[in-house]
Amino acid sequence: MLRLAVLVSGGGTNLQAILDAIDEGTITNAEVSVVISNNAGAYALERAKKKEIDAVCLSPKTFASREAFNEALLAKLQSYNVDLVVLAGCLVVIPQSIVDAYPNKIINIHPSLIPSFCGTGYYGLKVHEGVLSRGVKVTGATVHFVDGGTDTGPIILQKAVEVHEGDTPKALQQRVMEEAEWVIMPRAIDLIANGKVMVEDGHVKIKE
Repeated sequence: MLRLAVLVSGGGTNLQAILDAIDEGTITNAEVSVVISNNAGAYALERAKKKEIDAVCLSPKTFASREAFNEALLAKLQSYNVDLVVLAGCLVVIPQSIVDAYPNKIINIHPSLIPSFCGTGYYGLKVHEGVLSRGVKVTGATVHFVDGGTDTGPIILQKAVEVHEGDTPKALQQRVMEEAEWVIMPRAIDLIANGKVMVEDGHVKIKE
């Protein structure tokens, strides 16, 4: 049974998608052991409590230094003996020490198609007066392993989402979550939990 730690900062919609997929059997051989947030007010913690999953708040603001926070986060992960760390809307930068402790065992959901669109922003699209600018016709989401760079780790799964004329950031965000993020994150976890994901020479190979 793959033990998951899910790291979140906000509402936890991706966490909910994972929990629902486990309940529905679309994620097999995996369980969420702990949900950790840097934000005490994150609704994701309430989602965890409703499922009787340990909900932990670790805020960098309560530590004397960032290094002390990083050490506490690593210690907390290790205390649960987790096999996979899932970044599901986590706004905390994962330090190299944790990346090194969990090589190819940390995955992230990024709301665009990388490597074309990395880092922050509205899915690689510019915004003018609340409406996405013309140009790019397709965006989407990517699940990838976390390495020492920014959105540079091996890509596990991607799913494209069409950009509609007149889309607002909010409308596109919702569609990307529904059509891509909530689909490929559970799928990636299921593949990993069942030993179907391998990383060779920096690239992911999936055994179907």
